[in-house]
Amino acid sequence: MITPTPAVASKKQASRYIGLSRETLLRWYDDMLLVRRFEEKCAQLYGMGKIMGFCHLYNGQEAVSTGAVMGALNPDDYVITAYRDHGLAISKGVDPKAIMAELLGKHTGTTKGKGGSMHIFDRDKNFLGGHAIVGGHLPIAAGVAFASKYRGEKRVILCFMGDGATNIGEFHESLNLAALWSLPVIYIIENNMYSMGTSVERSSAVEDMTKKARAYDMRNEVVDGMNVLDVYEKVKAAVEHARKTNEPSLLEVRTYRYRGHSMSDPVHGHYRTKEEVEERKKHDPISLFAESLKSGSMITEEELDAAEKRIKAIVDECVDFAENSPEPPLEELWKDVYYGE
Repeated sequence: MITPTPAVASKKQASRYIGLSRETLLRWYDDMLLVRRFEEKCAQLYGMGKIMGFCHLYNGQEAVSTGAVMGALNPDDYVITAYRDHGLAISKGVDPKAIMAELLGKHTGTTKGKGGSMHIFDRDKNFLGGHAIVGGHLPIAAGVAFASKYRGEKRVILCFMGDGATNIGEFHESLNLAALWSLPVIYIIENNMYSMGTSVERSSAVEDMTKKARAYDMRNEVVDGMNVLDVYEKVKAAVEHARKTNEPSLLEVRTYRYRGHSMSDPVHGHYRTKEEVEERKKHDPISLFAESLKSGSMITEEELDAAEKRIKAIVDECVDFAENSPEPPLEELWKDVYYGE
């Protein structure tokens, strides 16, 4: 089994800060911490019955959303993803209060309380979902990239997916057209080692996901998904390549989720051991980044404590906003059913 690339030692990370301001690094840390604490609160609210339906948490994968979306993109670039979407939406600048309201089914949510966890969407932020059907968004990403190229906009789209989505037909059809037509899309596989409860080696004939890109002569690279700096550098390179050439890339980001596949799945389940999860937590992306920042004299212990308090206050504000927001009115049931309403 291919394991996540070990994160580099924090002192080595610190030497790679050239070109990144302290303000940027601390903003990234806040973003990663916000995603983690937001998801922890979601788990709590789900257990209390305040969030219902499916809910897929992002714990452990925060370096991916922060490094790729907050770090490597321009505000007018696009992001599209599958159902594990809360963290990516936060990193794209979607209001976390609106995300929490959506999770609680409130009218102030991102889709007016009608989409729920798997359908976070914000047109103003160019966050195009949140798609519940595995791989269903991959052709959409190619279409968005085609439109960007056709209009000469030099905007790119990051298309996130899980490792399980690489085994379906739409994955291969999308990569083929993106390569054939030279479309500015970066396909990012968040390889957290399991498709629901099935490990990669039991579900894919090829464990090295980058090999799947080579069939379409597509630029490809492996990324350490537990290291926000590695994510940033490699996604940024792919983005710059797409802007210059309109050519796509596929990045296999090796990461790990600390929760179950969804809230209906136990943390460990029957497909991985407690020992495995605990071992992976030794490479927690937030802890590693904090140690890196401290060793690089970018942050103090007191500032880390202050960040915890600041982020906790933001999450509490999100919950208060959501709980005090109105339910969708009855007439909302008939809206957005047909195009043009």
